[in-house]
Amino acid sequence: MLLACANMVHASLVIEVTQGRDDALPIAVVPFATSGGQPEEDVASIIAANLHRSGQFRPLDSGDLLSRPARGEDIIWRDFRVMNMEYVVLGRVNRQDDGRYRVEYELHDVARGARMIAASYTGSASQLRDMAHSISDKVFEQLTGIPGAFGTKILYVTVDERRSQPFQLQYADADGHRVQTILSSRQPIMSPAWSPDGSKVAYVSFEGDGLPKIYVHEVNSGQRRVVSRETGINGAPAFSPDGTRLALTLSRDGVPEIYTLDLETNRLVRRTNSRSIDTEPRWLPDGESLVFTSSRSGGPQIYRLDLRDGSVRRLTFEGPYNARADVTPDGRYLVFVHRVDGRFQIGVQDMRRGTFNVLTASNMDESPSVAPNGTMIIYGTQQGGAGVLEAVSIDGRVRVRLPSKEGEVREPAWSPFL
Repeated sequence: MLLACANMVHASLVIEVTQGRDDALPIAVVPFATSGGQPEEDVASIIAANLHRSGQFRPLDSGDLLSRPARGEDIIWRDFRVMNMEYVVLGRVNRQDDGRYRVEYELHDVARGARMIAASYTGSASQLRDMAHSISDKVFEQLTGIPGAFGTKILYVTVDERRSQPFQLQYADADGHRVQTILSSRQPIMSPAWSPDGSKVAYVSFEGDGLPKIYVHEVNSGQRRVVSRETGINGAPAFSPDGTRLALTLSRDGVPEIYTLDLETNRLVRRTNSRSIDTEPRWLPDGESLVFTSSRSGGPQIYRLDLRDGSVRRLTFEGPYNARADVTPDGRYLVFVHRVDGRFQIGVQDMRRGTFNVLTASNMDESPSVAPNGTMIIYGTQQGGAGVLEAVSIDGRVRVRLPSKEGEVREPAWSPFL
């Protein structure tokens, strides 16, 4: 039995910041004043947790606040300067007569005693978390110059053998809350991927006859269709930047090769032709080239394929094993699984400068996926013999763990901006 539409579940991922930046910005997020009734969500706490989770900020514990202003004119600046705070976020949550909430917020620079942002949102109780994430995004961008990704989602596969349908395809807010199940199955689910507008996901499912098939699934309606059921391997789907095509791996002609599929016309085009294994395609931002894993050099390495002329160029040379690549939105950094001394870890290569760094120190890391603002990488790993999710910043200075309360978690995919 399959869930044809998304269903809410109560389990959530637990966010644990295991390493932050030594130079994180000190910021005070004052509990928001409320009127008209107590809101269902603590907006200020969500904002503080988001900023803390980014590793870029060091929020002051609310219990250490010397005063709790609700408006800019109420700020006693010395109360924040004595605590060495650089910025203050404050606001109000008003429950209106129609049951909706108006959320107002302000960001202030403590050193200058000046307001930097003032804005408001209005929405239902169920949108309070969305409003808190949006405020977090605006504050993050204002203070770092980088768009925030707190309002995005994380797609992943969970496995719980205690269930009659042990495999589930789920997604949650970037902070692990509001988990929703897209699909439940007795058969494995693999390689989930988002469409560029976040309205669809593609994945591999073995349901029915136990053979792999690639589905495209509309998140809101639950409608889905099989887009590839070729003989042999149907794997590793990836949407093109404009959402009109899928790159995928098929073995219909013998060995696994890279193909592209036009989702409107169903036209299938073979893109590689070698005697080696070619798999795990990912699009570059230009929409005219792919990176993929190939064994054509004797072991797994990452190559670039130009779809215009079919030329192929090897990208990775550090070590005997590099696979499962993703690319930052600006196309600068290549992120992949790198084997060193028998351990599988997450590596990053600067394709502009040619430098390479290993970002993790664990043993079984897999499936890296880059946040849409390019700052963080989420990946699957092992903790205590079970699959969990972790995230690391692109510079390796920030680390976050997202263990699940139920079963193992694997194969994460970070959504685009929504």
